[in-house]
Order: sequence, then structure tokens, then C-alpha cells
Amino acid sequence: MTTARIDARFAELKAEGRAAFVTYTMGGDPDLATALKILQGLPAAGADVIELGFPFSDPIGEGPTIQRAAQRSLAAGTKLDDVLGLAREFRKADQTTPLILMGYLNVVTNRGEAAFARAIADVGVDGVIIVDCPPEEAGPLADALDAVQISLLNLFTPTSDDARARTIAQRTSGFAYYVSVAGVTGVKEADEQVVAPAVERVRKASGLPVCVGFGIKTPERAAAIARVADGVVVGSALVEEIADGAERNEDVTARVLSKVEALAKAVRGARIAQPAA
Repeated sequence: MTTARIDARFAELKAEGRAAFVTYTMGGDPDLATALKILQGLPAAGADVIELGFPFSDPIGEGPTIQRAAQRSLAAGTKLDDVLGLAREFRKADQTTPLILMGYLNVVTNRGEAAFARAIADVGVDGVIIVDCPPEEAGPLADALDAVQISLLNLFTPTSDDARARTIAQRTSGFAYYVSVAGVTGVKEADEQVVAPAVERVRKASGLPVCVGFGIKTPERAAAIARVADGVVVGSALVEEIADGAERNEDVTARVLSKVEALAKAVRGARIAQPAA
């Protein structure tokens, strides 16, 4: 089930003794050309794993920042095939960085699970996060993804007890995505003291590396989470740079990649010279 690129990347990072830095941006935001430049620049700026959103009109798991990104992308005419085109172009120059698509089930079922799986496999995608797909309804998609060796990354949340975590883990591969706060993206702040025991529970239930997302915007917060998790996911903070740069007519790509560099540096140095307990 698990895609080789994801396994290889987390094995490398474990050997290095550090957490993964995982970035999220919305495909087509603010436009396809700029989105591609950002995507292509992320690995050199420090992204270990990349999440690429495909827009949907009702992204119920997102806060205002990413909702507006989806709206900008849709207003620019972005379709799923356009986002797959971004992935295809990215893979021409990068064969090692894991690429995860993130979006909503309506878009997938509109295409059909098997057709969706084949299409994303053709462009070099490694995994999929479908925010509004509960594990009880994930069977057809999981089966289709297994057939093309792409990981389905189900979401674990603060309300997932041990039994629920085991259920979620059954069709999860690649890594476990732990949502650090109850609510939507970009609103609350993750607390490493609360996150740490939850990460251990999810790791035990899944047997997978655990990446923590939602509520992480600053280098300081990213470093704190990197000390207790196997990966740190940042999305809203990067999307905000896109929105602010576009509004001010600045170089959006440069702004985003500069933010990525600062966050990646914090994650990479988080476990260095930790004081003895």
C-alpha cells in the first residue's frame, strides 16, 4: 500500500534524527504559473514532503485563509486536471520528494475512484488526503489507490480514542496525519504538551510516522512540534504569504519560499542540543 518515496523519505529523516517539514499550498493559487514556480521551489527551500491542494467550493475543514485560496483558484478557472498538470511538471525535475494531493471527496467521486487513482498515479503523486472521507466510506477509494500503490492518508484528531484510532489506521499508509486542534485550519495554535501524548497514541495505533498539522504558523511553534512528532505540516501560514504578496503586488514566489526556509530551518534544528531532562 505504501508508496516507496514516502517510506524512503521518512527512513532518511529518521536516520538524520529529525522531523519532516511538510508544506501545503493550493494548486492554482494565485494562478497556475505562480503555483508551479512555488511548487518547484519548495524542495530547495527545505520542504521534505509536499501537500498540494486541489480546490473545492465547500472546503469544510479549512479556515478562512485556505477557503479564500480555494476561491481564488476556482475563480482563476482551476480544475483537477490543472492541478495534476502541476504535479506532472514538478515530477520532470524532482523524482524524490513525496507529493501528496489534498482535497475533498466530491471531486474524487465526480471523476470516479478508479479513474482518479489512475490519473494521479500517471503524474507521480504518492499519497492522497481526503479531508471529508471517514474511514467507513474510504473502502472504494482505498482499494483504487492500493491498485496503483498510492497511499491514503486518513486524518486522526483529538477526539479519536484508541479504538477509533485503530479503525482509522486500517486503511492508512505512508504516514499518519494528526490534526492537532479541534476545528478548522489556521485558527487555533498547536500545543506541544498536548500533542506529544496524542502522537504516541497515533503512532502506536498505526505503526507509522506521525505528522502534525493545523495550528502551526511560526518557526518557534514548528520547532516545538518537531521535538515531539515525526513531521510538522504548515499550510495557512504559507497561503497567507501568497495572499499578502498578491495584494501588495510583490514577488509571491519569493515571499512563500522565504517563509518556507525560515520554518524548515526551525524544524531541522529543533532536536539539536536539547537540554537534559
